[in-house]
Amino acid sequence: MFNSLSDRLQDTFGRLRGKGRLTEDDINVAMREIRMALLEADVNYRVVKGFVARCKEKCLTSEVMDSLTPAQNVVKIVLDELTVLLGSTDSKLTLAQNRTPNVIMLVGLQGSGKTTAAAKLAYLLKGQGHSPLLAACDTHRPAAADQLATLGGEIGVSVYRGDGVDAVAVASEAVREAVDHLNDLVIVDTAGRLQIDEEMMNEAVAIKRAVRPDQILMVLDAMGGQDIVNVVSEFATRVDFDGVIMSKLDGDARGGGALSVREVTGKPIKFVSMGEKPDSLEVFHPDRMAKRILGMGDVVGIIEQAEKVADEQQVADAERMLREGFTMDDLLSQMQQIKKMGGLQKIAGMIPGMERAMAQAPGAADEDQLVRIEAIIHSMTRGERVRPKTINGQRRRRIAAGSGRSVQEVNQLIKQWGEMNKMMGKMRGLTQQGAVGKKSRRAMQSMMRNMGMGGRR
Repeated sequence: MFNSLSDRLQDTFGRLRGKGRLTEDDINVAMREIRMALLEADVNYRVVKGFVARCKEKCLTSEVMDSLTPAQNVVKIVLDELTVLLGSTDSKLTLAQNRTPNVIMLVGLQGSGKTTAAAKLAYLLKGQGHSPLLAACDTHRPAAADQLATLGGEIGVSVYRGDGVDAVAVASEAVREAVDHLNDLVIVDTAGRLQIDEEMMNEAVAIKRAVRPDQILMVLDAMGGQDIVNVVSEFATRVDFDGVIMSKLDGDARGGGALSVREVTGKPIKFVSMGEKPDSLEVFHPDRMAKRILGMGDVVGIIEQAEKVADEQQVADAERMLREGFTMDDLLSQMQQIKKMGGLQKIAGMIPGMERAMAQAPGAADEDQLVRIEAIIHSMTRGERVRPKTINGQRRRRIAAGSGRSVQEVNQLIKQWGEMNKMMGKMRGLTQQGAVGKKSRRAMQSMMRNMGMGGRR
């Protein structure tokens, strides 16, 4: 996510920090590099021009140039402007309090991830206590209704299909179905095309008139680049949507389209999709995303993810670890929590500097590594897991054979256990700093190698 842009910006700031006092030429060079980084990330050129101009004007003030830490001030200015570019404040989903059911209509081009986004949104709202109904109103794409029905079945949400011919009728009937079955939300999945055409627009307008949606959300593929600008402009004119769901954000190293949407249309990004799983749809926070782009992490996001999976037993386990030390069972528990929180890749983006460090450590983001380590731990006896120091050479060979892994991998895991307390201390220190330098990144790469996340398979 924004990997290329993030790397370029962090390199630019790194060079500024090495200069101490800054001259106007230093600012001009930095702004030129930022401009090129944004353009290469496929940000709309008009957006880039305005963004760089605002940053440059603020960076050249005497308060910045004459300060003791001008480089830090430049970083803060870029962070503030990037937050404004992304939307400044959170834009929550607005639902009517005096209407049941509320109707949310999704629009967008074919291939943008609209049907998947509908299911993910239903899953998110179901978790918030709502009772959603999915309406399969894409009557043009073969098997679209089947896809939605499959996704709905996986998350325990009903899908209304109707006759599968008249999209407007299906949408209207879905609202009546929701009333009859006490669903308080209807999520309407509409048809898309490979490109904007009159038939698609007319159908979207007709559905809007028929069901009077409380919210219209446009689903955009983050990999769409500058084409996003033309698409959102047309939909904004014809349908007047309320906000954006940015899909496939985890699969785009550039992500410039996401940075262009708010500036070009004035429409906020409300959700972002960061993976394939039902729980991968997240509420969009502009300030947090800006910090992640600049390599500052998202500590609040980590806390929120941890709170979702936390329970009383984990609190008791943490207290026990402080008293009695760290066991293999504790290591296994931590890995299972990482899975619940979205996996290594997702968590790495929230830790300052970690995403970049993982990119430089071969195999670091390999989710299968967790599976291999789990297999090794499960092949240990209860006593071995509690007291790993008792695992001698003969035991290591038995554990390796039982897990289908090599003795070298077992040795690597035991070494990891021995260093885990020290490694966690370093990680806490890095997270509290809020930014990571080259020395810290090297430390994290070393940590991941010791944890068996970048070694041989």
